[in-house]
Amino acid sequence: MAIRILSVDDEQDLEVLLTHYFRRKIRKGEYEFTFAHNGLEALKLMVEQPNFDIILSDINMPEMDGLTLLSKINELRNPAQKCIMVSAYGDMKNIRTAMNRGAFDFATKPIDMDDLSVTIEKAIEQIEFVKKTQQEHFQLQSLQSDLATAGEIQKAILPCKFPPFKELASVLDIYASMTPAKEIGGDFYDFFRINEDKIGFVIADVSGKGIPAALFMAVSNTLLRSVAMATETTNECMDEVNRLLCKASVNSMFVTMFYGILNHKTGDIDFTNAGHNPAYILHEDGTVEKVKQFPNFVAGGIEGFVYKNNTTHLNPGEAIVLYTDGVTEAFNEKDEPFGEERLEDSLAELYYEDAKTIIEEVHNDLGEFIGDTTQSDDITMLVIKRKKN
Repeated sequence: MAIRILSVDDEQDLEVLLTHYFRRKIRKGEYEFTFAHNGLEALKLMVEQPNFDIILSDINMPEMDGLTLLSKINELRNPAQKCIMVSAYGDMKNIRTAMNRGAFDFATKPIDMDDLSVTIEKAIEQIEFVKKTQQEHFQLQSLQSDLATAGEIQKAILPCKFPPFKELASVLDIYASMTPAKEIGGDFYDFFRINEDKIGFVIADVSGKGIPAALFMAVSNTLLRSVAMATETTNECMDEVNRLLCKASVNSMFVTMFYGILNHKTGDIDFTNAGHNPAYILHEDGTVEKVKQFPNFVAGGIEGFVYKNNTTHLNPGEAIVLYTDGVTEAFNEKDEPFGEERLEDSLAELYYEDAKTIIEEVHNDLGEFIGDTTQSDDITMLVIKRKKN
């Protein structure tokens, strides 16, 4: 696009001089000149055509001088617009005033057109840099807006109403939370009714960060929930989810996943751990049991991998605690991880609490541990507790 230059000068000869000297650039469409003869006329043109790149203004003019015009231009606060002031050679006081008020450069009369050409080219370099910076800023703002929207959508995907199953509120206490390290995260949790006796529950952590991880998280969650309704056991479900994710995976993305089926009447749990952190069971006597499991591979990593399931049991009054590595790998100012031992110590003091309190208290312990250290990973927890009759 042509560089638009507004020349403001009460001398008609300058118009002829500029159009003749820059005739080739004008003919090629590189420069486009508009002429005004005083500051008031220039301001009117700037209102009608607000996209001038360079203002080439004389200082001494009738009706409104160049310094006043410069002050008016400054009020527009357009960093991509550059002012080049023109005055008599000996008029250094006004020239210095113009520079102090933000003029880009100046030229003296009689104008050396070669020197003015260099000055205009320097101004164009600055203008292009500012416009590029502005464009990048607008793109960043747009991205931030998109990320904020994506974060809200992601929150809407995750269950957020507790208790989730009102008809089971007398026998099950369920609570979960996900705190992303950035606007959006790669962790997710979910729980859903499979039949009258059983509920499915899952917690997972997608590899990578940002939008790709969030998209893969949504795909993984959707696939698991749909496949879970068509399979009997958790390992059969994971076999199929893994097969589908391997086909959908881009840039070798994968997900660690703990999927379980709880019979809320008997307390029996069938679960398959696909490369995820181990679960804990909080017993009524305050002991914390790390649930034993087969070392299955992550989902979406190896097509055809055959998953093995495990079983455990949840007595009335006991809780199963699931979490992502954002908990155990939260670092403090000494670069020490929170770790499994500290998590187990926290849980041991919470065996009698409800599901929500267990999660909130672990978060409090994490906050005290990491202090002012920036959260580096998503922190997600899911707790299911069988209630006593």
